[in-house]
Order: sequence, then C-alpha cells, then structure tokens
Amino acid sequence: MDNTTNIALSRIDVLTRALEVTSNNLANTNTDGFKASHSQFSEFLVKQKGGNTVPGGREESYTEDRSVYQDHMQGPMHQTGNLTDFAINGEGYFSVRTSQGVRLTRNGQFQRRADGTLTDSAGNPVLDTNSRNIVLRQQDEILSVASDGTISTQEGRVANIGLVTVDNLYTLQPEGNYLLRPTTQTRNVANKEIRQGMLESSNVNAVSEMTHMITIQRDYDLNFQLVQTESTRQTNAIDKITAEPNV
Repeated sequence: MDNTTNIALSRIDVLTRALEVTSNNLANTNTDGFKASHSQFSEFLVKQKGGNTVPGGREESYTEDRSVYQDHMQGPMHQTGNLTDFAINGEGYFSVRTSQGVRLTRNGQFQRRADGTLTDSAGNPVLDTNSRNIVLRQQDEILSVASDGTISTQEGRVANIGLVTVDNLYTLQPEGNYLLRPTTQTRNVANKEIRQGMLESSNVNAVSEMTHMITIQRDYDLNFQLVQTESTRQTNAIDKITAEPNV
C-alpha cells in the first residue's frame, strides 16, 4: 500500500468517526437535555523516507482523530405544564443516583414513584442538596418548586433539589443520551434558577448538523474515490509489468 492510499485512508477513518458523531446528534434532536458532540481532528506531518531534514523538506500530511467533545451550551426551554418537569436556567446539573454511582443530567423530566421517590425517566432517584434521595409523602398533592429548588407541599417545605457543577465541563463523560459521569470533584451551584413545568430541549441545531453531514459525506466520497483510483492504477501497472516479455 503506497503513501497516497495511506493518507487518504487516514482521512476516511476520521470522517467515519465524524459521521457517527453527527448522526448521533441528529438522532437526538428531540431528546430533552441532550448536548451535541463534535469531533476534533488535526493534521500531522511525517517526513518521507529519504526526505530532506531541513525546513522545506518533503513531508506527508496525515489526518489524526484527536477527540470528541460536548457542547454544553444551554438549549431552548419549552413549557409542558407538568408539575414534575424542571428546567435549569443557567449553570448546573441535576444529580441522580444510578446503579453505577451518581450521574449528572440537564434532563429534568422527573416522575414520582408509588413510594414517593422523585426519579428521572429511567427510575434513578433525584438527589437533594445533601445528596439524599428526594422522597415525597403519598398524601402530598400540592407540589410547587421555587426557583432556588425548594420543594413545597400543603405541609410546607419538604426538600430542596440539588444543582451541582464542575470546574471544567469538558471533563464530564457522556453516558447514554442524557447522563454525564463526573470525573472530577463536583460542587454545589451557588445561584440556582429552576423553572417548574418546563424542560430544556436538545441544543442540537438540526440545520447546521445536516449541512455538516453533507460536507462530511462529500469529503468521504472524494477520498474513497482516490483510494479506488490508486488501487486501479497499481493493478494496471502490475498487469502491464507481468505482461511484458522477459528479455
């Protein structure tokens, strides 16, 4: 396999990853609390064998898949009217207790189990400011949540929804479509703003992602054609050499 093919294949490998990321973004355009991901790649140069070591020497340009990062920009809010739907305006994440440990989320589509435990859509208990499960009494009918997360019923204040964050949002590791695993120490958000009866929509820009997907697909096709053309050229050259009579 020659250098031209290797260079094209390095580009195809990166584009394949970028296509997967973009496709996942588009698939979650309507997933509440979803944060779009973006692939990051860069060029790296490799000196050709026998190439000049001085500046301006012969070098080959390859493409390297560097990382995939999340866009934590807040998505638009939409009203639902459900008493157990909550949206965060500004910084912070809800904490939920999963079988794998505490996870963070911006998806505030919660529900109340038969035993009164407030959970997310997957049944993971929502945590308060002291990292305890929020449990409401079965007889509590009136439920209101202030902007600071204070939950009140007809009996008065019963709990306070916790909001946490981390110093570097890019250290959060996505799990599934709406959960994030903190890899560094979390801290409570000082100024909380929670809105009841609303949800935060996905921050995916469908038009932008679709345009990006078309660009990736065109680039992929061009590089794939280059690989095929180079393969055909090499095959023809080999056939020509083997067909020549021995002198």
